[in-house]
Amino acid sequence: MRRKKGIYAVLAVSALAAVVLPGCSSGGKDGVTEIEILQYKPEAAAYFDQVEEQFNATHDDIHLTISSPDDASTIMRTRFVREDYPDIIGIGGDINYSYYVDADILADVSDYPGLADINEAYLDILEALEIVPTEGTYGVPYVANAAGILYNRDMFEENGWEIPETWDELISLCGEIQEKGILPFYFGFRDTWTCLAPWNALAVCLAPADTCKQVNAGATTFTEQYRETAEKCLELVSYGPDDPFAYGYNDACTAFANGEAAMYPIGSYAVPQVLQVNPEMNIDSFPLPASNDVSKNTLNSGVDLMFCVTAACEHKEAAYEVLDFLLEDENLQAYIDAQNAVPCKTGDFKLAPQLDGMLSFIEAGNMTDYQDHYYPSEMAADALIQTFLINKDVDQFLTTFDTSWQRYNRDIIREVQEYEEANGTAE
Repeated sequence: MRRKKGIYAVLAVSALAAVVLPGCSSGGKDGVTEIEILQYKPEAAAYFDQVEEQFNATHDDIHLTISSPDDASTIMRTRFVREDYPDIIGIGGDINYSYYVDADILADVSDYPGLADINEAYLDILEALEIVPTEGTYGVPYVANAAGILYNRDMFEENGWEIPETWDELISLCGEIQEKGILPFYFGFRDTWTCLAPWNALAVCLAPADTCKQVNAGATTFTEQYRETAEKCLELVSYGPDDPFAYGYNDACTAFANGEAAMYPIGSYAVPQVLQVNPEMNIDSFPLPASNDVSKNTLNSGVDLMFCVTAACEHKEAAYEVLDFLLEDENLQAYIDAQNAVPCKTGDFKLAPQLDGMLSFIEAGNMTDYQDHYYPSEMAADALIQTFLINKDVDQFLTTFDTSWQRYNRDIIREVQEYEEANGTAE
């Protein structure tokens, strides 16, 4: 049996058993099965309160409780350490999911019939997040988001600007916009996490999707794979405010909403914030065309919310019934409308008009996960990128990225290499 190490980096404890013990859910009173969901998106709490109410009003044999605390990730980890597991967790498709799979905390849901309706691209994204290949499926993707470039549709139409499909076309467009006396981009880099938005959108086109796995296996380095991404990120920033680090996320959303820039490199999640400032703004979006080879350009999209049944859940069939309810078209559409999300389920869903420019990529399944979903949080990659964009030293940044990766990812690197020695390449 392979050793489980990834979870220790997240929980910072050494006493977590690899065998998951039963949690707190039980058969309940009078034969009613209790199912608990702990989900990590507090901004969607109103939606989940409504789902809980509707489910309980229509089910006599299952009672559903959904918690949406502000610090859900911390609460999950604490409960995992105490072996007090919810039946279902709602999390994003990032490194934490990788750790939970690696620690056997999640149940294999390969037998869940609803998976047949999930867009294959998002199931592939989850599989790729596994630290080493693990048989089974451990999450049900619910909704995704997309990151690229938001743009002022009215401003583009008034000036006759075309949507760029290559890097050279994008840079040429920036020049045209500047000639009109308009700022091409706005950034909110005072908040370090926003530095990841253009970084990820560039990296998915310019570096292999499995770059982090290749580095873990010792097959390459970030210095080899990230140079073009770093150089183009610097070039992109040169078309923004003189001091992009003076403004935070809220400042950037407000400035873009007020027409102070033609474009904003950020994810679809920013649209509600922008529309709060200017509800009448006509916004659309397009994938950031980082390559001059159109065939290499892809939409940066990842699983924003998935549901995972924990291995401790004593009532898997009841949990599946809850998942069925969440995935009903009407309920999923309500979430999409409320959160400007992209459905992971195939079907005839109505997406926000602000995603019109990304639809062709979504429909074609031409989507690639965020590279930072593989970055350990302890590494603070967003801060490394922010520092790089301030100092503008590509060589130093790449060296630091490689050094930091080896430092903060050493347990995973060891596990991957041990797996490869025993089983061959961890593809």
